[in-house]
Amino acid sequence: MGGELDSEILKNLAEREEKAEVNPELIQFYRRLLQIQSEVEQRVGITTPNLSGDTIAARLDNGQPLIQFNDLDLDWSLLKNTFVRIASIFAEYPRLFGPLPQSVIETTASPLLKKAVRAVYSGRKLPAAMLVNNVNGALLENIIQATLKPFLASYAKALLSNVNQEQWRRGYCPICGGNPDLAFLDKEKRARWLMCCRCDTEWRFQRLECPFCGNQKQDKLAYFTDDDGLYRLYVCEQCKRYLKTIDLRQTEDDVKLPLERLFTLGMDMQADEYGYTRSNKADTSVKVTKPRKVRRRATTTTDNSC
Repeated sequence: MGGELDSEILKNLAEREEKAEVNPELIQFYRRLLQIQSEVEQRVGITTPNLSGDTIAARLDNGQPLIQFNDLDLDWSLLKNTFVRIASIFAEYPRLFGPLPQSVIETTASPLLKKAVRAVYSGRKLPAAMLVNNVNGALLENIIQATLKPFLASYAKALLSNVNQEQWRRGYCPICGGNPDLAFLDKEKRARWLMCCRCDTEWRFQRLECPFCGNQKQDKLAYFTDDDGLYRLYVCEQCKRYLKTIDLRQTEDDVKLPLERLFTLGMDMQADEYGYTRSNKADTSVKVTKPRKVRRRATTTTDNSC
């Protein structure tokens, strides 16, 4: 996020809070989280990894994300401080996320934090030593993801120009390998773009394919939509996962995509009710007001533009 975008997002949050469209406590939490992430991202700047042009080309050709964990040149002092600040905020909202033991915040005094960060980045289980004292593993992963985001965003800014959007077309982020947790249909070409849950990278993807399992069978793909047609909930009957999507063709408003994760939490709740699961563990369940309702539009997807 840049400074100008941060200001716009915070302004948008304030407007939504006045309209009481989302749980005020959740907005307060999210505002504080974004402020920390923005501050850290500006401090980190744009991080240029030590990757040769040949290495970048080879990884993309082989379907490998550009940044592996060992490529990350993290300022561990800053990361530890960021982890403490973000974990402390989560701890202040037990009604949203459940209790957070003090031992989690004190993890920075142990080399366990580095092991935990590596595990989350690599999609492995957290070290067992961190899951004591009734620690919620999903919540801890959420905190680590939130801590990593400003660092990964700095790499995304430096590397995204190397990605050929017409050639990547994979269901995971070309920068960090994260799963998409949001998508949008653009206004110009009706193309579908995915958004990384970890670094906010956007990349183009096929409309008639599940990004999580690769399913292309039309009778196994469907979507729900709201009455205005702005929001869609794409679902896959093969892997039972879902992806929230915003159809930008249906609005003239300037949509702030990172905020849509917050404003569409009601869709996550509905997806769970329908028996579909998230593609990642980036979010824990929260209590929200006025969930955005979607209804079944079709038993199979009929959009065939890519």
